[in-house]
Amino acid sequence: MENARIAEVFDKIADLLELKGDNPFRVRSYRTAALTVKDHSERLEDMVRQGKDLTKIPHVGEAISKKIQEIVARGTCKRLEELEQEVPASLLELLRVPQLGPRKVALLYDKLSISSLDDLKRAAQEHKIRDLPGMGSKTEENILKGIETVEAGVGRYLLSAAYEHAASIGRHLDAVKTIKRWEVAGSFRRQRETIGDLDILVQAKDRKKAADAIVSYEEIEEVLGKGHEKISVRLHNSLQIDVRFFEPDSFGSALAYFTGSKSHNVALRKRAQQKDWKLNEYGLFEGDRPIAGQTEESLYKCFDLPWIPPELREDRGELEAAEQDRLPKLVELGQIRGDLHVHTTASDGINTLEEMVEAARQMNYQYLGVTEHSKAVTVAHGLDEDAVLRRIEEIRELNESLKDFWVLAGLEVDILKNGALDIDEKVLAELDWVVASVHFHFNLDEQSMTDRLLAAIRSGVVHCLGHPLTRLIGARDPIKFDMEKVLGACAENKVWIEINAQPDRLDLPDIHCQLGKELGAGFAIGTDAHRQADLNFMKFGIAVARRGWLERTDVLNSCTIKQLKQKLKKP
Repeated sequence: MENARIAEVFDKIADLLELKGDNPFRVRSYRTAALTVKDHSERLEDMVRQGKDLTKIPHVGEAISKKIQEIVARGTCKRLEELEQEVPASLLELLRVPQLGPRKVALLYDKLSISSLDDLKRAAQEHKIRDLPGMGSKTEENILKGIETVEAGVGRYLLSAAYEHAASIGRHLDAVKTIKRWEVAGSFRRQRETIGDLDILVQAKDRKKAADAIVSYEEIEEVLGKGHEKISVRLHNSLQIDVRFFEPDSFGSALAYFTGSKSHNVALRKRAQQKDWKLNEYGLFEGDRPIAGQTEESLYKCFDLPWIPPELREDRGELEAAEQDRLPKLVELGQIRGDLHVHTTASDGINTLEEMVEAARQMNYQYLGVTEHSKAVTVAHGLDEDAVLRRIEEIRELNESLKDFWVLAGLEVDILKNGALDIDEKVLAELDWVVASVHFHFNLDEQSMTDRLLAAIRSGVVHCLGHPLTRLIGARDPIKFDMEKVLGACAENKVWIEINAQPDRLDLPDIHCQLGKELGAGFAIGTDAHRQADLNFMKFGIAVARRGWLERTDVLNSCTIKQLKQKLKKP
């Protein structure tokens, strides 16, 4: 059993407790346990089998340890089963709808017997919700919009979840001796922000033995099909995995074909047809004679093209750029020298300043931008002016004790409804790094929201526009503003644009990164980390940057510490 599966049980317990209105501290303990379990480097199942003491893991006490052992043994635990008897599990689906927290979901269930998305949609359309306490017609309207957002994401999985499953099944495939090579293709290989399923290509000496071993993967809920060419399975969380077998001579063409995108493949096939060639998953053919297929490179070479990185294969000009030798040299994770958006216990983070710095140094970073929330975000214990000044002093003192590492005294300051900043600009001017973000009033009209963002960008004290669209993938729609005008203003005022690497944000999205680059804007990738493990989200930000055609020189935190200080030097 993978750690992520155990974490899901704890998250579900926390959700059900929250719906019951249980003690917030108990809810938080299960949330913390889920996060700890998910990020633990060693498989907990292996630790249980080996008789290791689980209580030595941070945030895992005796009670959680016993539940982990029970989950490993049974796949669930008694506490979850009890809660599922007390609270309809279908209510969890409602928590995905923006505007609905546990209290409102409980109210809807108690007053209107709403226990599913269909119930909720029907009640909202029939205007039954607006008369409930704390609701109203506007809330009812927003609930309908939220349902549309949720439904649009049904059957899609975040890239981060796909990473977990790909790594898990990858360990299983690596242990199968007859499998000589395997690759994940599809939208995962193109690093799309969400995926529909996982496509895996396999080369095996003995396909039957390989197939038998593959379907023994413990996370499989159902085998949908098993043949000589293809295996389809559904995991316990409904994610479908399609495994296809190919021989070495056609593995490269199969990898290209199943990586996609469909429009990129169509464009390649048109080029093949112009030469009277045939291109499919088995190779590139002139008549019946195969002329390429063993590698992707050989395939592109036949078209007089260099190999095109999978992230660019969206038919957004990559073939023309390759033809003209204009493909970007995409930024790489190894080129990142620091993280420019993290939180600590001073606001709503889990780890202390010193702990976050230590984690960053373990990653061989040269600097870390510590950006607590400002006072408007009360739920995150945001800092007021005095607290900001004290924080600056604390970080300055810490820097004196650090060698070859720089902690940027920063802040994630709120952009208020009128475009003003949440902290006095004289105080902001004392900071090394100011990220300005929208956290409230998402429903302004396009012109008002554009003016709001432009005011912050032109303030003269902001270094970076944080998660510009404010979206949560599959949960909250992006705010509306004039993208070209805002990105252009960032370029003009030398304000970097954040690529927020939180898996459910990935904001700014790739297509807008491409536009921003064309307009001359620069970018900063931040994980928005609230605990040490979140620093590993950087790879998701890199995925967005690469899909957005960004190179090392486009990304601020690819700079060395010396270069960064020079770029942020005040006139």
